[in-house]
Amino acid sequence: MLVALFQRGAMDGLAALRPGLMLPPSDLLGLGAAGAGGHALGLHPALAPLLPFFHDGRLAIVHGAGSPTPTRSHFDAQDYMELGTPGRKSTPTGWLTRAAGALGHDATPFQRVAIADTMPRSLAGDDRAIALASLDALTLGDTSAEGATGADRLEDLYRAATANGPAGRSGSVEAAGRGTVEAARILDRVRREVPRGEGYPPTPLGRSLEQIARLIRADVGVEVAMAETGGWDTHVGQGAARGTFARQASDLARSVAAFHADLGPLADEVVVLTMTEFGRTVGANGSGGTDHGRASAMFVLGNSVNGGRVVGSLPDRFERDALADGRDLPVTTDFRALFGGVAGGHLGIDTASLFPGYDGPTLDVVRR
Repeated sequence: MLVALFQRGAMDGLAALRPGLMLPPSDLLGLGAAGAGGHALGLHPALAPLLPFFHDGRLAIVHGAGSPTPTRSHFDAQDYMELGTPGRKSTPTGWLTRAAGALGHDATPFQRVAIADTMPRSLAGDDRAIALASLDALTLGDTSAEGATGADRLEDLYRAATANGPAGRSGSVEAAGRGTVEAARILDRVRREVPRGEGYPPTPLGRSLEQIARLIRADVGVEVAMAETGGWDTHVGQGAARGTFARQASDLARSVAAFHADLGPLADEVVVLTMTEFGRTVGANGSGGTDHGRASAMFVLGNSVNGGRVVGSLPDRFERDALADGRDLPVTTDFRALFGGVAGGHLGIDTASLFPGYDGPTLDVVRR
């Protein structure tokens, strides 16, 4: 199972170099001689719940990661990344849709699921995917006085609505209705029989990952899942040890750590991949924050991850002539190399056609 987590707003990948925002090296959580341009690297202290995974070899950090197509638009950059086609927004399917399709398994209602208000573009073009704001969003209602369940009544409505329509369309609508009914029945069982997870922060991300873990523990056939977290667009008041970034980082780390613990033995089957559309500028702005940049850091966590290392590279020096556009971390790892390495290594699929137009390498971040 692959769980993708999109950090919308563009996560900053630096915790130093900026007067007023920088953390002294002594405050960072040391990662050892981890490479990435020869720099001594460390985690922001708010990410402390992830440090044991790194030292245990279950967390890989990919730095200098991003899109080869430069844009400072959140909307364009997110679309490029979720569709897996930098520079092209017309691609009809998302990269997770293509990855799930390559598995070739029979569909189940929760095989491809997002805990989100709307279907993420990562799962675009997939009529088998389902997006739910929460597991309580799809219910069947109570049994009527005549003994008809909510499922019975919903099925009757679909049959009645399609009885006189064109044959092909009626069949597809009724099939979709039956899929909805089946999904609602499964959720009724999950809510009754599968207890909620513990230890999650009371945040949208914590709730989303708790619900994904609940579906996984319910054994409803999840293969690809997605969650989202906003608030990473730190133009103002980013802070250092405290502030907007620290709150977001703490939420991310606590939520992911609780998710892993909640899975228990099933954690062996799950890999978590974080994504963010781009990074932040190397220099601070005049509002105590950072502006839209290029490369950032992404995380891959799981018991099968080839971790305990920082993959990718950073500039040898953070001076204008070594930076992208004279202000940003350059992209040294194409996000498709990372996503392909995770999908190929963990899901065991052939990634040759996963990213149309890409013929570059994939990262060895998951033990096969």
